[in-house]
Amino acid sequence: MTESLLATLASAFAIGLVGSTHCLGMCGGIASSMSLALPVGPGYRRRQVSLLAGYNLGRITSYALIGLLAGLPGAALTDATPAAGMILRTIAGIILILLGLAIGQWWHGVMRLENLGAPLWQRIAPLTQRFMPVDRLSRALPMGLLWGWLPCGLVYSTLAWALTQGNAAHSALLMFFFGLGTLPAMIATGLLATRITALRQSRWFRSIMGIALILFGIWTIPMVQQLFHGH
Repeated sequence: MTESLLATLASAFAIGLVGSTHCLGMCGGIASSMSLALPVGPGYRRRQVSLLAGYNLGRITSYALIGLLAGLPGAALTDATPAAGMILRTIAGIILILLGLAIGQWWHGVMRLENLGAPLWQRIAPLTQRFMPVDRLSRALPMGLLWGWLPCGLVYSTLAWALTQGNAAHSALLMFFFGLGTLPAMIATGLLATRITALRQSRWFRSIMGIALILFGIWTIPMVQQLFHGH
């Protein structure tokens, strides 16, 4: 695994971690309903963790699948046209800069991308009713698989970045690591999750992560790299 890919996956994880406040608004309700659907008694905590794990496994699997599907045309374009690689990397850099602005809470225009998925979600949403209430693992996993397609500006922005990777497997990995970054917020149990939640809500932490993503986005643009290499 190259250093460039490692940096990309680490950035995807950071986007999921810092941006997971948005995830709580979009997916927190269904996650909370799982606990409400369970009767309190012996084994309650074990069943609760099992449901949350199944739901989030399904959700992250959908993210990876969407990333794979988005990466296929990008990979085909890169193979067909050598110059496409530079164009895609430039687009990726711009998307990272916009994500950095959103993470730092300076400009949220990129989040409007979630409107693009509304027609598809109208077809998928009725299917989720088949798995309500989410009171056992056999319902939590498919619910997560379906809920992963919920229109979300943060997911779609990261997906647009995944499309520019020029490699379908890398696109899937990018979305998988993004999903992993959202886990601490979605599994709101235990002291560690509480600490991470407090950290990601910190203004200075969001600013640092936003600036880091902007700088990484600038460095991703081939013309910027050529400028530095030229010197």
